[in-house]
Amino acid sequence: MYPVELTIPMSKDLTAHGFTGLKSADEVNIALEKKEGTALLVVNSVCGCAAANARPGAKMAARHEKSPDKLYTVFAGVDREATAAAREHLLPYPPSSPAIALFKDGELVHFLERHHIEGRSAEIIAENLKMAFDRYC
Repeated sequence: MYPVELTIPMSKDLTAHGFTGLKSADEVNIALEKKEGTALLVVNSVCGCAAANARPGAKMAARHEKSPDKLYTVFAGVDREATAAAREHLLPYPPSSPAIALFKDGELVHFLERHHIEGRSAEIIAENLKMAFDRYC
């Protein structure tokens, strides 16, 4: 577990831009099991690729003309219960942080694992997400 004080600015990097932080398993399940609409979930992390690539890419993509109905985030290493519940919704993919997932009508339809994020620019991640938004949103 990371000290919450350390991760507050990293959490605010998303929540200040319209993402809702999910803190419990119940919040995650309610958010991701909605049978209507789309939701983007960012599994946030303290790593450099979250700071340089995942968070900026997700924020850029969220400003796209076609974007998900809801924006959510959990913080791996901080929101333990919420992250564990989110990872259940991300199966069959193994745990990954950072990660970015798009859900439509309660089903996972697009997923970026850490290896899709690490070493790629925020712009490339945003373009990948925007293509998914155009298809599913």
